[in-house]
Amino acid sequence: MRAVIQRVSTASVTIDGDLRSAIGIGFMVLLGIETEDTKDDADWLSGKIALLRVFADENGMMNKDIKEVNGDILVVSQFTLHAAYKKGNRPSFIKAARPEKAIPLYEYFNTVLSEKLGKPVATGVFGADMKVALVNDGPVTIIMDTKNANS
Repeated sequence: MRAVIQRVSTASVTIDGDLRSAIGIGFMVLLGIETEDTKDDADWLSGKIALLRVFADENGMMNKDIKEVNGDILVVSQFTLHAAYKKGNRPSFIKAARPEKAIPLYEYFNTVLSEKLGKPVATGVFGADMKVALVNDGPVTIIMDTKNANS
């Protein structure tokens, strides 16, 4: 499971011209689910995101987590995070999980992250053509991959 986490001042998802979700201060999370991913990956990743200390404290240091700033999280499914690009110029997405596996894991991840956050996370719609808008604050962008959890 791979995530691109961006600290944002605002973020939103629009589908077919309709606003689906919008948040203020918090995280925009692009989540890619791989064929080998399990609930253990979702548990580990959601825990890391919930405790990620990248918000400023009273001294301007990145010491606060998202709960300490009462931030929100917007999670968007992003299978292209598992693009294979070594050979040729057209990426292959063979490592990305098929919907029958990815959707339940995406929903599980969102449920666990909501529990850790203490409030619902905003979401896109799995497989939809979404327009994502955000203002990256900092900018702060962190990439996490559960395959690197032990390193």
